[in-house]
Amino acid sequence: MIVAERKPFAEIWESVRGLRGLLVLGCGTCVSVCQSGGEKEVSLLASELRMKSRLEGVSLDVAEATVERQCDREFFEKLTPQAQKFDAILSLACGAGVQFAAGVLEPVRVIPALNTRFIGVTSAEGVWDERCRACGACVLAGYGGICPVTICAKGLLSGPCGGSRRGKCEASQDKDCAWVLIYDRLKKQGRLGDLRRTAPPADHSIQAHPGRFVNEAYVSPQAEVKDAR
Repeated sequence: MIVAERKPFAEIWESVRGLRGLLVLGCGTCVSVCQSGGEKEVSLLASELRMKSRLEGVSLDVAEATVERQCDREFFEKLTPQAQKFDAILSLACGAGVQFAAGVLEPVRVIPALNTRFIGVTSAEGVWDERCRACGACVLAGYGGICPVTICAKGLLSGPCGGSRRGKCEASQDKDCAWVLIYDRLKKQGRLGDLRRTAPPADHSIQAHPGRFVNEAYVSPQAEVKDAR
């Protein structure tokens, strides 16, 4: 899932200073899981903003709403008329959601309330760890389901750097060496022979930005007919 954390309140307040009407908009998927952008977080931030406006002696009308996903147009259909009534939207979504909302709700201003961190997993209660760099060329099959691009501090694909000590990365003793993890996993799977292979050079053209993916199953019949001509 996409992991994000809330910006410092002082930064958020500066970004909304001077506004008269503000809609705090949550996202009910990824960022709600990491407790950064769901309904509870929307309610808490809205309350903080109301208290701050009173303390500052300024008039700020703060409303609240949460959609299931801010990266999907269908969830904005009912929200759009309401959003047009405000000076700005304070979005508790990842960076992709903020940008999508800004396009759908144009010309209403959309302000980010979160900092997007990474694609990760829940490793313990209240703890999330990065596991994927979204490189576009997944190599997990050859490394026992452990990503050297993400877990290795140097992103090495053909073996360790030699700087690790006692299973820890030379970049940080709090971090496990990715290649020790890979070795141990492949040993358990009886696949240590896979370590003899040399990984091909990375194809950096895959990482051209902004990326786009089109699922052929969603291509309209009209488009197929046009292409055939």
